[in-house]
Order: sequence, then structure tokens, then C-alpha cells
Amino acid sequence: MRILEIKEIVRKDVPIYYRRFFSGIVAIEFLEMVVERRIDFFIETMPTGQKEIIVTIAEPIDYPLVPLIKALKATIDTLDANGELPL
Repeated sequence: MRILEIKEIVRKDVPIYYRRFFSGIVAIEFLEMVVERRIDFFIETMPTGQKEIIVTIAEPIDYPLVPLIKALKATIDTLDANGELPL
């Protein structure tokens, strides 16, 4: 399994300043197929400065969720660190 990209990322307005909410479409490659699913995720900055990333896959997928969510969190963290998420 490999995360190819997260595209069409849209930031949604949230009245809480330390929480950023996004939605997008993830392209996942597994078993030599490419599957796209809609996802929602938010990044919350804790009082200690640490970031917590919560991911929700909006559509069912026939793949174990634990490694998929772990890979998505790592990809989202990289996008955020590189400044590639919408402001």
C-alpha cells in the first residue's frame, strides 16, 4: 500500500483557532490498483505545541485501516511541515 497523493484539499472554517479542518481526496495504490476515497482530517495544536492529526475516511475501503490511517497521518504531517496545505 502506498499513498500517491492527497488532492483537492479544501480548508473549512472552524471557530477554534488551534484546530484546522480539511477535506480532500486521497489516491491509494494497493494490489496494483489505484483507489480514490474522500477523506476529512483535522490538525489540532496541543498546549504543548505538539500536533495531533485525526483522519476520517468518508467512504468504505477494502484495506486494513490501521496501516492506512498511519500512512495518511505521516503524509498529512509532511504536507503541513512543507506548507502545502491551504491557509
